[in-house]
Amino acid sequence: MELKVDHSNPIPLHIQVEQLLRNLIMLPEYENGAFLPKEIELSKKLGVSRNTVRQATNKLQLEGLIVRKKGVGTKVSKNEITTNLSEWHSFTQEMNLKGVPSLNLSIKVEWVFVNDRIANFLNVDKKTKILKLTRVKGRKSPLVYFESYFQPRIGLNGEEDFNRPLYDILEQDYNSIPSISKENIKVGFAGDYSQFLEIQDNDPILIRERFVSDPGDRPLEYNIGYYRGDRFTYSIEIRR
Repeated sequence: MELKVDHSNPIPLHIQVEQLLRNLIMLPEYENGAFLPKEIELSKKLGVSRNTVRQATNKLQLEGLIVRKKGVGTKVSKNEITTNLSEWHSFTQEMNLKGVPSLNLSIKVEWVFVNDRIANFLNVDKKTKILKLTRVKGRKSPLVYFESYFQPRIGLNGEEDFNRPLYDILEQDYNSIPSISKENIKVGFAGDYSQFLEIQDNDPILIRERFVSDPGDRPLEYNIGYYRGDRFTYSIEIRR
């Protein structure tokens, strides 16, 4: 997309910049969490003052379309479910509260490169290897397959006992407190994950994507879970 304003156009420059940014944040790379260009970069490229750019970004921020964080940058806001720690738990804790203890049927730890979506959330360079934890959880048979990717700042080394509840490890061993969870929930087919869940490729599953941060809204974990559709129901209780 070409970033350009028409200085001869009677439409005020800040409105032109605002429209450019509205178009920009609709592009897939920004919807997936990439940082928007910095104000000083935009002002130089467009030939306008930083105040003009700021007028435009202030409008988008007030509408909740973008999120700015000092010293970090500006991103597109996500239309996600947000809950506090008092309202959500690790999977192990969730199952224990329901009186259905779960087991780790398999655990795998490796260091991997990640895609744009995960790198953008964790604020890491794609050339940085990230600790990836995969687990199959259930009882006699699988219920869910999890993939977790961790911000290197936490200090995990891969030698931890991941049979313990994950968030206990982060909080008790590394003083990293999971406090905010932003979630995307959708349905799909098992596909490549059928082997972990012991179901057919075309069986329905629930896909639950979590972006976990600490009390300062700094990223801790990107987590995605693939749940057997015939054995798991996701419920939300809303009180007025």
